[in-house]
Amino acid sequence: MDMMELIRTRKSVRTFDGKAVTENDIKELTEYINSITNPYGIPVKFVLLDAAEHGLSSPVIQGEHLYITGKVPLTEHCAEAFGYSFEKLVLYAWSLGIGTTWIGGTMKRELFEQKAGVREGEIMPCVSPLGYPAKKRSIKEIGMRTAIRADKRIKNEELFFANGFGEPLHTDDPTIMNALEAVRLAPSAVNKQPWRIVKCGNAYHFYEKKNLAGGGAAWDVQKVDLGIAICHFMSVAGGVLSVAEPDISVGKDTEYIATVTL
Repeated sequence: MDMMELIRTRKSVRTFDGKAVTENDIKELTEYINSITNPYGIPVKFVLLDAAEHGLSSPVIQGEHLYITGKVPLTEHCAEAFGYSFEKLVLYAWSLGIGTTWIGGTMKRELFEQKAGVREGEIMPCVSPLGYPAKKRSIKEIGMRTAIRADKRIKNEELFFANGFGEPLHTDDPTIMNALEAVRLAPSAVNKQPWRIVKCGNAYHFYEKKNLAGGGAAWDVQKVDLGIAICHFMSVAGGVLSVAEPDISVGKDTEYIATVTL
């Protein structure tokens, strides 16, 4: 897999062609799922669910036959671990030509959780349909993408910094340039792009810029987004993840998440 090509070309798919995912693609996807880990060491369990058999649907999805859910123990860093692991699945699915989209709210959550067998002490932050993209997006999907400005991204100088939040990060290292671009292109809840990175030496400190009102859940959906961003960065640049907050001044709406050291 060319990781940067997958990241650059992958788009959220909400309009599918109505064809069932082939047995061979399901086999490959299942084998890959069984190999997925995350640097937090928190297990994420994936469950494939037939839409018709279980009566599953979403008002923003059209033409799907299959969904995949993920369950994770409700513990510290579980949202980040979930985001990291689920994004690995999303990118691999795209390498097979299978479309996905992160769904956290536009679904009957209780039904999905019941069919996925979510137990006490577990959470299911998101689900995704799985299928082959239709040749044309539905009018509803076009409207959704327009509303959240799905193809717009925040400029690098507002996302990536050196030695603190006052100085934009500049680099000529092609690997780091690609890793930062991979973060910039990552999907996020309603495209809020909450990730911020501060580079200090070989350490890249990830922060959450809180810009989405919470829904009262026991976990923070934007921490899922940070897990996705960390997945993109480490998939391109590698590194070792740790959680030890550096002495960097931050605003009241900014929270330290993790550090990747190269």
